Amino acid sequence: MLMDVMIEDRRWRALDLGALAERAGRAALKHLNLDPEAFEISLLACNDARIAALNEDFRGKPQPTNVLSWPSEERTPARPGAVPAPPEPGDDSELGDIAIAYETCASEAESGGKSLADHATHLIVHAVLHLLGYDHIRDEDATLMEACEVAILGKLGIADPY
Repeated sequence: MLMDVMIEDRRWRALDLGALAERAGRAALKHLNLDPEAFEISLLACNDARIAALNEDFRGKPQPTNVLSWPSEERTPARPGAVPAPPEPGDDSELGDIAIAYETCASEAESGGKSLADHATHLIVHAVLHLLGYDHIRDEDATLMEACEVAILGKLGIADPY
């Protein structure tokens, strides 16, 4: 199993977040020609209060956000728009950790006219790409990352979120 899911906020259970996260993570890795059986990701399904504390501790931003990710190692390429080098199975099997917040995700899904399941799937795909070295700070990197997200979500039957 790719995803090790810890559910702190029980509202995530109604969504069957474990199965949703597994499907999203596997789709992201397969899209990048990586074997999901060779890797592990930890996912914390929490609420806004918990993610706000994590956001303050790790980013100095004391407010909730939808999703956070902590890669096991830095994989972002130096050249803007370059594809990150893939991790190697074995020593590099733990890709990192993700936290996702219920209230923020539910609010964003509602305001965007999306289902919570589709929005959560998008955010998990987004976070998995972060673990793999994709980013959206530089314009060239954002273009690459968004194209990957749209392609992965399309394979899952989810419309372009952008």
